[in-house]
Amino acid sequence: MKFLIIIGSLIVPIGMFWLQYAWPKSRSIFNICALFAALTFGNLAAISIQQILHDNTVFMTNIHGVLLNPFFLLAGSYLGVYLFYRFMIWTSSEW
Repeated sequence: MKFLIIIGSLIVPIGMFWLQYAWPKSRSIFNICALFAALTFGNLAAISIQQILHDNTVFMTNIHGVLLNPFFLLAGSYLGVYLFYRFMIWTSSEW
């Protein structure tokens, strides 16, 4: 599983980088997806922290419970891949 995560985090941004040249509209799609992922990621984190503070249960198990939310994981993983993709664009533009 670790191998798939590492390889996927390298291959997916490279595919995104290639696709943005092959199909220029994909840039907008990637950016819009990143906006929704950032909103989802931030809102889920804020709601979880607010609920923990409201219930006065500030324990590590409660705080790390947000990591079990599949939407949180999906949004965070997309943001990680998207960031690497943007670094590739940034680097290629400076050559």
